[in-house]
Amino acid sequence: MKFNKIIVLALAIAAMASCGPKFEGSKETQALLPSNGQIDSASYLMGVNFGMWMKGNDFGPMNYNLIIKGMKDAVNSKGDPRDTTFAEQFKINPELMNDILENFVQARRDYTAALNTEKGAEYIAEFEKKEGVVTTESGLRYRIYDEGNDVRPSEKDTVWCDYKGTLIDGTVFDENEDIRFLLNRVVKGWTEGLQLIGEGGKIELVLPGDLAYGERGTRGIAPNSVLHFDITLNKVGKVAEKEEEK
Repeated sequence: MKFNKIIVLALAIAAMASCGPKFEGSKETQALLPSNGQIDSASYLMGVNFGMWMKGNDFGPMNYNLIIKGMKDAVNSKGDPRDTTFAEQFKINPELMNDILENFVQARRDYTAALNTEKGAEYIAEFEKKEGVVTTESGLRYRIYDEGNDVRPSEKDTVWCDYKGTLIDGTVFDENEDIRFLLNRVVKGWTEGLQLIGEGGKIELVLPGDLAYGERGTRGIAPNSVLHFDITLNKVGKVAEKEEEK
């Protein structure tokens, strides 16, 4: 993740809006300025926009007083930002923003990954107690409800599935019907698990983080998240059949 001065500019604009403009010019010219209501709306929505950015990047609790101070310091700064002495008027040199924020976000990511590993281990331990659960060498946990027919996919085949994916707190993060996948283009736990059943089969999978989205996570799924899937394998498109048609 890269941070740049666009963020500082956005904060500065928000601070200027909250401080209010200095009215200059004739009454006619002043009438062209945004109304107080427009200023308030724009100020609030810039705050929402920045807040959503922080939330999306898992910033966690922040010192909002210092955020406001940084905004005001940016607005009240004097001189040319290109001057070598410009940064001396700030509590922290803005040129250090990339390094400081990247280290901060990495620390948050490391914490989240470790926390999810601990929570996931507890969830997996409880799931293993259920009747019919099997653990593979890779660490995949599964339970088969219907083995289906004899047409089982290999990792190079295409599959059509109904599925629901949930986080360990029960949140549904993805759900689809009769969606098509190349089995070697999905997460490792799916590639392994779907080869255990045939067409018409139904299986429950619990994927530890390293068989799902790992330490990086993905949109809406935090690092090292354990994922739970309920899957019905509707159809298998065999690679060999396609090659024979050529």
